Amino acid sequence: MKLQFAMDTLTTEAALDLAAAAAPHVDILELGTPLIKSEGLSAIRAIKDAHPDKIVFADLKTMDAGKLEADIAFSAGADLVTVLGSAGDSTIAGAVTAAKKHGKGVVVDLIGVADKPARAREVIALGVEFVEMHAGLDEQAEEGFTFGTLLRDGEASGVPFSVAGGVNASSIADVQKSGAQVAVAGSAIYSAPDVGAAAAELRAAIS
Repeated sequence: MKLQFAMDTLTTEAALDLAAAAAPHVDILELGTPLIKSEGLSAIRAIKDAHPDKIVFADLKTMDAGKLEADIAFSAGADLVTVLGSAGDSTIAGAVTAAKKHGKGVVVDLIGVADKPARAREVIALGVEFVEMHAGLDEQAEEGFTFGTLLRDGEASGVPFSVAGGVNASSIADVQKSGAQVAVAGSAIYSAPDVGAAAAELRAAIS
């Protein structure tokens, strides 16, 4: 199982600092949506230039113009981009077309999708690399949210998936047991007093 670090910061400088500390322990460096909205494509270029050996994940959360948005992100150095699962099939297919052109990949983020397993199977058929079983920060704060729901949805989908939303040192073993290909950790790393040590702890918890 790969470890992905979601950097939900607002400046390229901060992202570069976080990436430098965590990179020895993670496989995928994710530029969070707020960072891309704040800094644009230049942030993608900066992270890829600094870490050419890492998979760079641009969390675009595209909802329309799939081919165009994916194409410009891949051209800037992204290896993977996200399209929302609630987007139309043509939007997802367009992003996949761009991915094939660049030799890169598309991940469908299922945040906000009610029936995640069913939609996961539909989008995998469109040619995406994997789906992300994702609960956002707002959903995690809602009464009744349980992390286990994401794991059960992933298992039920029967397709390659990642898990994002509450992954930490206590839960990452369960993520791996669920069969996830990627565990996505954000605040568990970037909010820690020692970013490198937090990333190393998560890495060590993956058997």
